[in-house]
Amino acid sequence: MAVELLNCTTMSHPPAQLLDSEEFRRQGHQVVDFIAEYYSRIADYPVHPDVVPGFLSRRLPQNAPSRPESDPLSAALNDVRDLILPGITHWQSPRHFAHFPASSSTVGALGEALAAGINVVPFTWAASPAATELEVVVVDWLGKALHLPKSLLFEGGGGGTLLGTSCEAILCVLVAARDRKLAEIGEGRIGDLVVYCSDQTHFAFRKAARIAGIRKDNCRVIPARREEMYALPPAGLEDAMNADVEAGLVPVFLCASVGTTPTTAVDPIGELCAVASPRGVWVHVDAAYAGSALICPEFRHLVEGMEDVDSLSMNPHKWLLANNDCCALWLKQPSALVAALGTDDDVILKNAAARDDVVDYKDWQISLTRRFRALKLWLVLRCYGTDGLRDAVHAHVRVAAAFEDMVCADDRFEVVAPRLFALVCFRLQPPSIATSPLEANNLNERLLAAVNATREGPYMSCAVVGGAYVIRCAVGSTLTEERHVREAWKVVQDHATLVLAA
Repeated sequence: MAVELLNCTTMSHPPAQLLDSEEFRRQGHQVVDFIAEYYSRIADYPVHPDVVPGFLSRRLPQNAPSRPESDPLSAALNDVRDLILPGITHWQSPRHFAHFPASSSTVGALGEALAAGINVVPFTWAASPAATELEVVVVDWLGKALHLPKSLLFEGGGGGTLLGTSCEAILCVLVAARDRKLAEIGEGRIGDLVVYCSDQTHFAFRKAARIAGIRKDNCRVIPARREEMYALPPAGLEDAMNADVEAGLVPVFLCASVGTTPTTAVDPIGELCAVASPRGVWVHVDAAYAGSALICPEFRHLVEGMEDVDSLSMNPHKWLLANNDCCALWLKQPSALVAALGTDDDVILKNAAARDDVVDYKDWQISLTRRFRALKLWLVLRCYGTDGLRDAVHAHVRVAAAFEDMVCADDRFEVVAPRLFALVCFRLQPPSIATSPLEANNLNERLLAAVNATREGPYMSCAVVGGAYVIRCAVGSTLTEERHVREAWKVVQDHATLVLAA
């Protein structure tokens, strides 16, 4: 056994060399140069690759190498360039309009690298005091920049944390709301709990409800209508809650949205709180995309009544240059989250010297291990400032407004939902009033397929809203300029002519 262990420790790279500072510097320069070259050529790639499932596995070995080749990083980077980059969707392309952005910046990317290089695991204050305290500071910084109610900030008795995605944030607060309600009515009544959303709410909420043990038929999906700009109607919510209470069920949670995925609709937060809060219902605001826009004064009126919500989440990685991943979650009563997710029975994690007033972020999330996201977000705020982030949002809104004007100027098209931020939802109108809704939808489906098949054209997506198939143009790539949407619109117009003539 001793011989076997000796053989196992005979390594081509002794452990100390695996983090050799000079080698790190050399290889780091290689990677940074590679990324810089990628960005200089990103417009040369088709936004969406023309590949079939299995294309990459057929070109890679079936097994990992037992020993590295000569200069393995250079060889691997060559494979990234030749095999992987041609097969990815280039989310940072200036012609990527399909999804809400995964915004990038030089500082955001380097912040990721810095956090990965330091590589701490700040699950408790004691595990990395500065990491925890920086997160406490930076979530209050961001909350103030977004003009959130003071009650959601640490300095106002609330508090926040940085998670991976809004999907995770929604699940965490739903579990907190569930446990708070069950503490009142008894755990045996979990089957009576009811949750509420609109038919525009992101599917992540219904997924979270299933994970949290809410019965599928106890998830109320309230229709949103075009006349109300696809916002969740307070009257519909009130009717649903009244019916549930009369049936002996227990309303527990409402997921309202600021910027829905299909059309960026904004639910009337204040009116919804007036319905839900008196019934003891936890109100969460999912502002994953449009929460970033609250950094701009002209959008703050959209969230009147925010002081009455229990929690809010948004993703700085979507529109505030923070690179994936970074979701900010704020709560009015963090103690409810800690009561639901907290653990205090592992002696290894305990620190006798720690005080009761410190934050142990392991109790604010599902997993124990967590990343040092605060360092990246702190660098973004330090290096760009709130004015710089505001300018970035304004630039995208202006470009989206220009695209909307182009759509409106062509009477073959219609804008389906009012543009509130930097998403334009439009469709090609059928040539005849006798065209059925299904035929009109098929017409737009063919148009989108033709646009996305253009090698050097834009990449857009679709949604079905009120039964209508619409095309989504989401402006948000850091590299996108007005010329890119003008070029994109020319492609759409040209293909519309062909589709209508077919």
